[in-house]
Amino acid sequence: MEEKSNVFLETEPVGKLMDRYAVPCIISLVVAALYNIVDQIFIANAEYLGSYGNAANTVVFPLTVVALAVAVLIGDGCCAFVSLCLGRGEKQKAHRSIGNAVLLCVAAGILLTAIYLLLQDPILTLFGGRVNEETFRYSREYFFYITLGIPFYVFGQAMNPIIRSDGSPGFAMVSTLAGAVVNIILDPVFIFGFHWGMMGAAVATVAGQILTAALAVWYLCHMKAVRLERDSFRLAGGLIRKFLPLGVCSLLSQLSLVAAMAAINNMIRKYGAMDPVFGQAQYAQIPMAVVGIVMKFFQIVISISVGLAAGCIPIVGYNIGAGHKGRAKRLFSYLLASEAAVGAVATVIAECLPLQLISIFGAANESVYYTEFAVRAFRVYLCMMTLACVNKGTFIFLQSLGKAAASTFLSMVREVVFGVGFALLLPVFFGLDGVLYSMPVSDVLTFLIGAVLIAMTYRQLGEKSGEAAAGEGGLSV
Repeated sequence: MEEKSNVFLETEPVGKLMDRYAVPCIISLVVAALYNIVDQIFIANAEYLGSYGNAANTVVFPLTVVALAVAVLIGDGCCAFVSLCLGRGEKQKAHRSIGNAVLLCVAAGILLTAIYLLLQDPILTLFGGRVNEETFRYSREYFFYITLGIPFYVFGQAMNPIIRSDGSPGFAMVSTLAGAVVNIILDPVFIFGFHWGMMGAAVATVAGQILTAALAVWYLCHMKAVRLERDSFRLAGGLIRKFLPLGVCSLLSQLSLVAAMAAINNMIRKYGAMDPVFGQAQYAQIPMAVVGIVMKFFQIVISISVGLAAGCIPIVGYNIGAGHKGRAKRLFSYLLASEAAVGAVATVIAECLPLQLISIFGAANESVYYTEFAVRAFRVYLCMMTLACVNKGTFIFLQSLGKAAASTFLSMVREVVFGVGFALLLPVFFGLDGVLYSMPVSDVLTFLIGAVLIAMTYRQLGEKSGEAAAGEGGLSV
């Protein structure tokens, strides 16, 4: 067996390690989430775009999530597998896995771009783009330019967790942050200065994605724990079959979110048309625009939640590979407490400050119906964020333990069975408000199931594995 790398992962206090890995991961994910959110903020505050542009952004957003799903399938799966390999001292498997992940990213990004360009109109229609003609026109414009950046987006997002697995969470954060800064700078220049509209927002986003991808390429040439060689880029089906299943939970989590958003968008279009106010042509886009904004706030919160858990993946994988179950158990406790705290703070903000939140997205330029529906949407849709964060942390922690089946099961139940099911069912009884109720109901029921898996995981991690006493301490919440 080869000499181990990143030995500090089994010796330093786990609380300190989580802080070291989770904080950069959180920043990376929040910054990545800000790409679309920043676009929406500037679009909303451009009077010539307004709620039509906002609705168009909401229509296109799920399609960027599909690209992210492909990226996390490859990146998170490779990250978990590489961490396990480094814990066992298997460097050759580690560097070959990374090389194969690079090849998969390039191929997947190009293929997805081709599919999007060929099927643009049917895809936009599927996600509610035809709520009215103006929204559809803006959706097509934004979608076309965003699609051109898909290969860079997939590559940059997939390499981010792989860079973390190499022991460089700080660089992963900086590469994503650099791209976001470019987007933030260029958005007002292109939207307000050049008056490029939806195209300007998309081009600014793609420019940032290109920079993040370029920095990832640079890092791959300067890795620490492993070194990429020509042999790293030789396709190895056996390795791919080992690391891709570890990313399936991340893939399905994102894809099922897309399915839920498709269901929600179409239910909004259907039942909004039956509403006495939103059934009027001039207000038809408001529910879709508002729910998109509420989901963007939720995305920021869930990015923090995912960052907390994803930051644990290299630590957990390494320690499980090295046989230190007790350290993984203590990390799980720290994670669950942190997730609950994040969710509780976010819930208080959503319940107490909905007017302030919606004002960021151009509410001053909209009708009173826009504001009233937005306040209701924030307070109802996001009332169970504490449980949503705990659920998300549980999904990812199970994945980092190599429990792909349990993680995937819980994620699919939440996002598909409950998320899509209740989004389709509840509006039948409650109309447009039923769409808002679907989120909290899904999170409560998922938590009841997840609690059983949490208890089982604690019991399994409680089995003694003979770890050194020196690695036992240090967890402080």
